[in-house]
Amino acid sequence: APPGPDWNRMTDTRPPASAARDRAFFGHPAGLGWLAGAEFWERFSYYGMQSLLVLYMTHRLLLPGHVGHVAGFAPFEAALVGLYGPMSPQALASNIFGLYAGLVYLTPLLGGWLADRFIGRTPSITIGALLMALGHFLMAFEASFLAALACLLLGVGFFKGNIASQVGALYVPGDARRADAYQIFMLSVQVAVVAAPLVCGALADHVGWDWGFSCAGVGMVVGLGTYLAGRATLPREDRAARGTPTGADADAAPHRPMTRAELRNMVLLVALVPVLALTMVCNQQIFNAYLLWAEKNYALRWMGHAIPVEATLSLDALFGGLGIVASLAFWRWWGRHWREPDELTKVALAALLGAGAPLILALASSVVAATGHPVGLGWAVLFETVNDLAFANVFPIGLALYSRAAPPGRSGLLIGLFYLHLTLGNFLVGRLGGLLETMSGSAFWMLHAALVAGAAVVLMLVRLTVGRSLVADDPDAAGATAAGTPAAA
Repeated sequence: APPGPDWNRMTDTRPPASAARDRAFFGHPAGLGWLAGAEFWERFSYYGMQSLLVLYMTHRLLLPGHVGHVAGFAPFEAALVGLYGPMSPQALASNIFGLYAGLVYLTPLLGGWLADRFIGRTPSITIGALLMALGHFLMAFEASFLAALACLLLGVGFFKGNIASQVGALYVPGDARRADAYQIFMLSVQVAVVAAPLVCGALADHVGWDWGFSCAGVGMVVGLGTYLAGRATLPREDRAARGTPTGADADAAPHRPMTRAELRNMVLLVALVPVLALTMVCNQQIFNAYLLWAEKNYALRWMGHAIPVEATLSLDALFGGLGIVASLAFWRWWGRHWREPDELTKVALAALLGAGAPLILALASSVVAATGHPVGLGWAVLFETVNDLAFANVFPIGLALYSRAAPPGRSGLLIGLFYLHLTLGNFLVGRLGGLLETMSGSAFWMLHAALVAGAAVVLMLVRLTVGRSLVADDPDAAGATAAGTPAAA
């Protein structure tokens, strides 16, 4: 599950010197525990809802007799038809998902800017949590579907980047615990992504869609309560200094004209954004067309009991966490014996590995077509293993590349641009997902494999030609940077 960026770190004052002695939460400041708890519930609500979204639209909301109840849907659909052309309900659902999942990575720009300049982090996080809770509860009613999505998008924008930035604000400059803190923070995310589809999916399947969405809303309310309960353990905000860089930002290099080499690198990094978007199409499709494909092609039973298709998302989260741990261990072992590849090479190799994940699904589709029977969940395990190992190297190492190679004083801009590859990737996923009903399963996933493999080839060609300027002078340092970058969600 991809992360939201640390869009802003500018509002909180530096923590007092006593923060270095605060080890109340597993050797970390007490505030980390409250923030991790709040983030757990926010991600529980977010992924609980997202695991239901496409299934809800295709199985209920967009069917005759239901879609007419959605307030404002006719002009909304007309706008999408004008943009994409006529669509079936399944293609329409896929495009709505793509727009929603893509815009999630844009709204934190607005939320972070407003927090920095005007309202502060705590009010922003509170507003975001309330909007998200409202959005989840509105999802329980057909009429308010579009209003619910709008609330969720704005809520994530106010909440996500601002709470992540408060983790770093707990530590004084030079505190070595900061990187470990983000790993603990992200561990809460991984646990939430495992639990949310199981709980919300079971409620939606056995009781009703409204119960699944309402459960996500309750989780968000609990998350807000957790955050407010621990507010006293977080650094106080200096309203007079709002908009003035503090902490790490205060130490950032001032803006100056870029050298020709720095300008060349910046242009190259911007040009790589759509290539990175292609590496994401299989991973991001997991919440969209993959669920519809899995319903028909997996034997959804475990130890003799039927399981909801949403449980496959929990499998993805579990293997995602294991993939990160395995990748860190592998590169540390490799570095003790040989010279580590640079970041761009690692990303290209990981993308090539990632192309194997949709090939597994294409082969599974062929088996189903040949036998007439769904395949076992062992295929899902194999797919997730390959996909999540690739993602664990593409995303965090790509983030490390953009952070390191950015010209002085422009790392925040470059990291923001890096996250745009998820926006573009999700928009493309929405368009591709609509092809599932017009293509065979094998052809559908072969198309995804070709896109990911093509991106890997382009990345390698860039590395061998113009991309040499992006390689760190010290490859070992580059590898250490990548290994220490947390894969947030």
